Amino acid sequence: MQGGRRAALALLDQLYPPACAACGMPIAEGVGLCPKCFAGLVPITAPLCPVLGLPFEATLGPDAVSAEALADPPPFARARAAVRYGEVAQSLVTRLKYGDRTELAQFCARLMAGAGHEFWPARPLLVPVPLHRSRLRFRRYNQSHLLAKALGRQLGLDVDPFLVRRHKKTRSQIGLSGDGRARNVQGAFSAHPEALVRIRGRRVVLVDDVYTTGATVKAVTRVLLRSGASEVDVLTFARVVSGEEVPI
Repeated sequence: MQGGRRAALALLDQLYPPACAACGMPIAEGVGLCPKCFAGLVPITAPLCPVLGLPFEATLGPDAVSAEALADPPPFARARAAVRYGEVAQSLVTRLKYGDRTELAQFCARLMAGAGHEFWPARPLLVPVPLHRSRLRFRRYNQSHLLAKALGRQLGLDVDPFLVRRHKKTRSQIGLSGDGRARNVQGAFSAHPEALVRIRGRRVVLVDDVYTTGATVKAVTRVLLRSGASEVDVLTFARVVSGEEVPI
């Protein structure tokens, strides 16, 4: 069985040579990045804000919290992201989101699993940020659901993609200010009628592709808390870091 699978993969590699997921250059095998693009993928590691997951330039002590978290405390407990949102991360997200490159969810989820290592001992429920049904019909899949499913398989965690729905069709968040993004998603989400039973006081990890201003995940977090979640954490593949030039 294993020999047949290896032969099939070898044949696929001949028909469709492995290529870098970001730039398309040939690579040795599988789904991944060429050395140049991999070097351009900047991980977010400690020291960082324990609330928002924003990287600090230097260690500020165990109780240090970012100015952003102090100025506008989020409804979620913690947010973490695997990498900074930059050119390579944007390329991966765009290909996953709009380019039918659904296999990239596995690659992104492996990095996300490491970034969210603090979350997993509690065995949380994974909930993807939902798409409105009209946008889901157009795209045919929800990239956040693909990421959550990949994480669930890797970590042995439950995934509930229908716990929260996006009942209000909103305009794209691209190009909107922070306040504009918050207004755009206000009242856009609601919980499943059986949410209290399905959550049962569990911790929830909300999964999305990119954290920009946090308007969307904050709106969904409030719905989850009202629906019985004991606490909500947020995990994304990439996040915008304050003060950086970003292509979004």
